[in-house]
Amino acid sequence: MENSWLRAYARRTAGSRPARVSARVLAVLLAAVVGGWLGMTFGAKVDTPVGPADIGMSLAPSWSGETVIDVRPLGTLSFNSHDGPLRLDLTIEAVHPEVAEEILKNPRWADRLPTTIEADVIAGLRSLVVRAALFAVVFGFITGLVVFRRLSRAAWTAAGSLAMVAVLGGVSALTFNPRSIAEPRYTGLLTGVPSLVGSAEAIVTKFSEYRGQLAKLVTNVSQLYEAGSTLPIFDPDPGTIRVLHVSDLHINPLAWNVIKSLKDQFKVDFIVDTGDISDHGTKAENEFVKEIGSLGVPYVYVRGNHDSLTTQRAVAKQKHAIVLDGTAATVKGLTIYGIGDPRFTPDKSVQAAGDESTTLLDLGRVNAAKLAPREWPRSPSTSAPDKIAADIAAVHDPTVGRGLSGYVPLVLSGHVHARSTELLPSGTRLMIQGSTGGAGLRGLEHDEPTPLTASVLYFDKSSHRLEAWDDITVGGLGEQWIQCERHIEPDPGRTIFPESPQAPPSPTATGSGSPSPAALASGANVPYASEVSDGRRHGTGRKP
Repeated sequence: MENSWLRAYARRTAGSRPARVSARVLAVLLAAVVGGWLGMTFGAKVDTPVGPADIGMSLAPSWSGETVIDVRPLGTLSFNSHDGPLRLDLTIEAVHPEVAEEILKNPRWADRLPTTIEADVIAGLRSLVVRAALFAVVFGFITGLVVFRRLSRAAWTAAGSLAMVAVLGGVSALTFNPRSIAEPRYTGLLTGVPSLVGSAEAIVTKFSEYRGQLAKLVTNVSQLYEAGSTLPIFDPDPGTIRVLHVSDLHINPLAWNVIKSLKDQFKVDFIVDTGDISDHGTKAENEFVKEIGSLGVPYVYVRGNHDSLTTQRAVAKQKHAIVLDGTAATVKGLTIYGIGDPRFTPDKSVQAAGDESTTLLDLGRVNAAKLAPREWPRSPSTSAPDKIAADIAAVHDPTVGRGLSGYVPLVLSGHVHARSTELLPSGTRLMIQGSTGGAGLRGLEHDEPTPLTASVLYFDKSSHRLEAWDDITVGGLGEQWIQCERHIEPDPGRTIFPESPQAPPSPTATGSGSPSPAALASGANVPYASEVSDGRRHGTGRKP
């Protein structure tokens, strides 16, 4: 069929010699591409020993370049290792127990393993490239022979297929990114996340040591297989503080299962919940928050717009709970400043009046007057209160967090049910969590259930700065999958400074554009949590 199409195209362009030459060249190029892709698809596969394992390597067409390691039965690790339409697949076919045991028990392997792994991988890649080129030439020649039925053109087609492999290989080599191994994307079983992804501190302190990271990855895999039927033990780094960021549970019981599992697997030191633990803020929903006491670690909470003051008081009664509302607390060495959401709007069918975003931004700016980054000098005046050296600010709505820009290194928020992170011009990082509760019942309103999301944050114990974080995504109701993506903070020690040279408004100021918290709660055109109790709300959105 392809042969008939090419001949028909040649007949239509047979009116002039240049047209005929162009048609032939185009036909040869098309046949070369087809033959080359077929050759790589069916022939670019090799098995090679890498350290204690036998690794299957293969090349496959892909819209974006990446390397995927299949670690059965735990899941896959993906790396943005290069550009170009080629995907390198690595599959662990077998692990030799005697070699793995020697790696784990013999300290001399620690020095030899990086060099050994690098040599094995390079040898395997060379064999893979040679095999890909040979099969591309063979399939290119066969394709040219079938299409053109002439040896000369078949030879040109084979040469074109070889050139295509050379170009793709060259692009992949030139765009190779060794840093990608520090930021893997894991998809698979939850229990395999910490051991496969590795420790954040080791990745940060040895960020440029590609060979060492590759060896660590192989060692982690060896530990998993050597453990057999038992789960591997994740050894916490003594110099790292682990924080689990959750948000918008919306009384979904599955959220507690995810939180407990992540707490245990990642050995987190405490949890930060940025609000909407409830759905309508009623007393009946207070039973849901009693799970906080069973977690066994500090649970820092700020109120969301679906949480009433009744909800906040119920959380405060729980063991290990720390409720922040315009206040700060130091937990495991980190100072967290929290701002409860001033609104209470569980009914989305009633829209609040007024410019809500401006009001929320001003609330953040007012609270910014209380804060200063840890590296800033404290006020020398004894008549003025010292600024709070907050390491983290916890808010519900990210709009409030933007008002804190330049006065705290990290702002955690939620509310929008979509995960994102942004490094603001001031140096403050704004992290927005999705919904750890899968948006509650709203998560079932779409074609696919909303996934449950959370993040594990890694802080340096001495500098109190964020060094890395893992974004965890769990399939929604009825789905059974998990993805973990590692991110490295590129400049943990960056300077934090306000975006505007003007100082933030005083906490007692009442002028236009910078209202005090008291003015916000009494004069804004939105219903506030201080105006309602027991989950009741004013339907007009105004003060009664």
